[in-house]
This record gives sequence, structure tokens and C-alpha cells, in this order.
Amino acid sequence: MKIGVSSYSFSRLVRSGELEQIAIIEKTKEIGFDVIEFSVISVPEGKNLPDYAKELREEADRVGIDIVNYTIGADFLKGSNGDLQAEIDKVKAEVDIAEILGVPGMRHDASSGWPDDRVGPKSFEAALPRLAEGCRSVTEYAAEKGIKTMVENHGRFCQESMRVEQLVTAVDHPNFGVLIDMGNFVCADDDPATAVGRLMPYAFHCHAKDFHIKSGAGVAPGKGWFESRAGNYLRGAIIGHGNVDVLHCLKIMNRDGFSGVLSIEYEGIEDVLTGIQMGHDNLRRMVAMLDS
Repeated sequence: MKIGVSSYSFSRLVRSGELEQIAIIEKTKEIGFDVIEFSVISVPEGKNLPDYAKELREEADRVGIDIVNYTIGADFLKGSNGDLQAEIDKVKAEVDIAEILGVPGMRHDASSGWPDDRVGPKSFEAALPRLAEGCRSVTEYAAEKGIKTMVENHGRFCQESMRVEQLVTAVDHPNFGVLIDMGNFVCADDDPATAVGRLMPYAFHCHAKDFHIKSGAGVAPGKGWFESRAGNYLRGAIIGHGNVDVLHCLKIMNRDGFSGVLSIEYEGIEDVLTGIQMGHDNLRRMVAMLDS
């Protein structure tokens, strides 16, 4: 496995102005990661997205690290004011950005759920044909450019493993798979190890993520925490510090022959660079344990 990091992990530093997004690339190399992925590009004032994507690729070439994935938002139910074709076209335009970045894969969301004013069933099953149509149209376009597309277990509506498997099966295209985020399953109260085992046959890319978890039966912990679908309390953690059984998930990935990229997505409240560095070191140590 190659160990990478998502640019999202540095987002607090970018938002505060402490670190320009392009500087993340060299910092990633310094920390010791093999590769980097970009999650939503923050375009500097006075520049456009295609030109800045080209700058990011050139900087990665200079530093000597590959950009391996591009992550964007999408919503085939509510996006583009409910106009499915417009949302498909918007995501296809992001495929063009992925091509400029030179990445082999791009992750987009499926949906965060039905609009509040929806008349009729609001189930995942009712949404599945429309979601599959959107994902299939995008992946057919991306396949022409040699870019695989994938959906992540993300956004609650399409988060637990059974729903993600339903979607991939409905799309039924060899260019479409899953970005498995081992931590995100707890947002839908889905056991990470069980979920990873279910989705490994469809895995194109993986995220290592950890969370602190407290029962929703207790007192709310306060600032920095959010609730899962079932009302349990979650807070982002340094890899190895939380309650997600990261090593168990890694063992399943290893057993099933996953040899792609495993990227850290850090969203804890600790100092950003400290949290990323410690997570990198812990994940390296766990991965090394797989061969011992």
C-alpha cells in the first residue's frame, strides 16, 4: 500500500491563511507521505480553477510526489436546483480538472438526501435509479479520459456499506467503484470492520480515519463533537487515538489483496501538523505490522 494524505487534512491551516494550498504539496513530502490527493481546490483570488490545477500538478512534479485522486462534492437529487442533467454536466467539468491534475481517479458524492419539500417516498431505494443514472453518466465520460470515478461512504444518506454496495451494483460499470473511508461508517452507526469487508470487492481507493466515539445516552461532550445518525457523539481523532479499529480494517484490506493508496483524512481538533504527523507515523507502523 502507498500511504497518502488528503489536502482536506490541512484545511484549517488553509482557511486561516497559515498555509497556502499549493504549499501543502511540499509539506506532504516533508512529513513522509508517498502521495497526495486533493479535496476541493481553493483557488486563489485572480486565478481560475483549470490554471491553478495546472500549477498544482507542476508543483507536485517539482517536489517529486504524485497526485493520485481528486475529491469533489455532488448531489444528483438536490444539486443544480434539482436539474439532473445540469448536475451531471457540472461533475463532468470536474473530470476535466482531474485530467489536468493528472490523477487516475476522482471521487464525487452521490447525494445528501431528498429535498425537504419532496412529495412522495424519501427512501434511498426511491433515489437509487436517479443516483445510478448520474454516476453512470459521469463515469462513462471519465472512462474516455482514463480516469476511474468512485463514490465515498459519505453524507449520511449514502453512507452505510449496504447502501454504497446497492449504488455500485446499480451503476454496474467497470470504471465505477468505491472510495472506502473506514472512519466515515460510524457517522451512520455502521461497524467499520464489517463495512470494509463488505465493500472491499469494489475498492478503488481508501481513507484511514479515526474518531473518538461516545454513547448518545450520555451528556453531550460539547464543542468539537457532532452526532451520528443514531445520536452518538463523534469527534475526529489522530489515527490510532480514537475508537475506530484501524488495524482490524487494515487486516481486512490486506487479506483481500488491496495494494492501492491509503490516504489519511485527519479532522481532529489537535494542532494540525502534529495530528497529521502522528497519524502518519502510527499508520506506517500499523501497515508494517501486516507483514510481520
